[in-house]
This record gives sequence, C-alpha cells and structure tokens, in this order.
Amino acid sequence: MTKINRFLPGVLLLGFLISLPAVSLAGFPSFQELVDATEENGILTPEAGTYAGPVTLDYPITIDGSAGVTIDAGGKGSVIYIECDGAVLKNLRLINSGSSSNDLDSGVQVRGNFNVIKDCEILNCMFGVDLQQCEHCIVRRNRINSQDKPLGQRGDSVRLWYSFYNKVQDNECFDTRDMVVWYSSNNEITGNTGRNSRYSLHFMYSKYNLVENNSYFNNAVGIFLMYSDGVVVRNNTIAHSAGPTGIGIGFKETSELIVENNQIMYCASGFYIDVSPYQPDTINHFENNVLAYNGFGIRFLNDWTGSVFVNNQFVDNLTQIYVGGGMTANRNVWEGNFWSDYTGFDLDA
Repeated sequence: MTKINRFLPGVLLLGFLISLPAVSLAGFPSFQELVDATEENGILTPEAGTYAGPVTLDYPITIDGSAGVTIDAGGKGSVIYIECDGAVLKNLRLINSGSSSNDLDSGVQVRGNFNVIKDCEILNCMFGVDLQQCEHCIVRRNRINSQDKPLGQRGDSVRLWYSFYNKVQDNECFDTRDMVVWYSSNNEITGNTGRNSRYSLHFMYSKYNLVENNSYFNNAVGIFLMYSDGVVVRNNTIAHSAGPTGIGIGFKETSELIVENNQIMYCASGFYIDVSPYQPDTINHFENNVLAYNGFGIRFLNDWTGSVFVNNQFVDNLTQIYVGGGMTANRNVWEGNFWSDYTGFDLDA
C-alpha cells in the first residue's frame, strides 16, 4: 500500500492528483501564505496559534501577533527574513531557528532600512536579530535568548554589521553569546539588560555610538570597545563579570571616549585599558564613575597615557590601580577622585 506524504501540496494516488492543505514539516499551518495574502503596507493580525516558518517579507507589511501568535521555524533557517524597507513585526513569539552560524540562522534576519522589530519573544534561535547593511531600524523591547550550547558556540542576541543610525532599546537578552556592533556607527544601544552571556556588548571598528542606561549582570565581560573611537558610555550598571577574564568595561586601541556615570561592581577588573587612547593627540575622559568591590579598580596593560580621571569613586577594590610590568599610571590625569583606602587628611579638598 502506498503511504501518502501529508507534507506535500499534492500526491498521486491511483492515477489522480489529490490536493492537500498546506501544512509545514512541523505540522503547523504556513505563515507565509498569510503574508502572501496581505497587500503591501497592509496589517496582518493572525488568529492565535502556532504557525510554520521560515517566512520571507519582500515588501513592507505590519504583522501584529498580539492575539497570541507563535512562528516556529522547525529548526531550519531563520524564522523571519526581512528583505524590504519599512516592515513592522510586533507582539510575536519566534522560536526554533536553525543552528548554523555560517548562515546566521536568526529569529529575524534583516536586510533593509526603516524596519521595526518590537515587543517580540525570540527564543531558542541561534541569533536573535541580525541587521546587516541596515539603516534607521528599531529593535525594541524584545526578549531574546540563544540555543542551549556552550557559551562560545551560541549566537548573538543582536548583531549589527555595517549598519548605521539604528536603535537597539530596552531589550532583555539572556543566555546568548554577545551583542555585537561591527563596522557600524551612529547607533544607539540604550536601556538593555544582558545576563549569563559572554560579551553583553562588543564593539569592533565602530565609531560614534551611544551606550546608555544598560544593565549587564553575570557575563564574562560587560562592555568591550576595540578600535572604536568617539563612543559615549554613560549611566550603565555592570556587575559580576567574574572569572579570570572578567571585565566591567574594556578598551583596546580606542580613542576620544566619554565614559561617565557608570557603576562597575564585583568584577575581576572594573576598567581594563590597553593602549587607549590610540590616536595621536586624543584624550579619553572618565568622570563620575563608581568602581566598587572589584579585584582591580582599573587594570592598565601598560603605562599608557592620555586618560583623564575626574571625580570617580574607587571603593573597596582589592587593588585600586594595577599597571602591568610594575610601571606607573601617573602619566594620566587624576583629579578629585575618592579613594576608600586613603587614611590621611584631605587638607586641600
């Protein structure tokens, strides 16, 4: 007896072609069919339920899953591919992408401008939101985790590659690898939380970005800036970046920074400074930061110069300042800082 394959759109049975309803490999109805039936710039509000991905948007629509919509990629590819400008995804639950790092299998893979992904749950997806060569996109108030893999083999929560003027705001990211900003400038990374990951935020060759009001806990590294000039790092809280490489905020050959009003606590190293600032005749400003209960308040890899430390608080760090090779940090500027282990009289205020 011939067995009918219910996953095909039609089967040949006793010489007759029998049409079957579109059903995914996971047994769920196709979400792509709903997308294809929605006109350009239309609004799609599906009924509650679980639908099958992957899904491709090649013209702009708004998808609102507030009724209780889950899209399941069934472990293959990305859940949603945005290949247009001006699409909006909101209130969706996106699950079970593929696990290919080479293909950047994601909850949402974005290849366009002025797209919005907000108020979504993106769970068990290799990468969360991947923006490549995108401008003026918004990734806001999403809850994102990766797949159950060793730390270095997970995907990133949000990945910006050669992307400009985007806003990554108020997302909750956990059990991922990194949030990365590569070759990208003029982006805003604000109000996010990150925990149980490797780098909560990692910059490479990315200038003039804003990092503000983020909270990062229990990661290997809070924020690391590499070859990324003109970044403002303000009002962030970073705690419990422990382990032998634990760093609150790290700086590698990075110049013209403003680092102010951050709280760095219970990390192996509060600030880690390696050949920064790097560009000639530039200064990195550190002002009104609290570095408390860390192994090292600041760890200089060498006796580099060009940093100005004003009105910072160094509270009960095991070692307040450490410089590699037994050298000195006195070639930098130190003004008005508080040192909890100072036992003398402050006669000159």
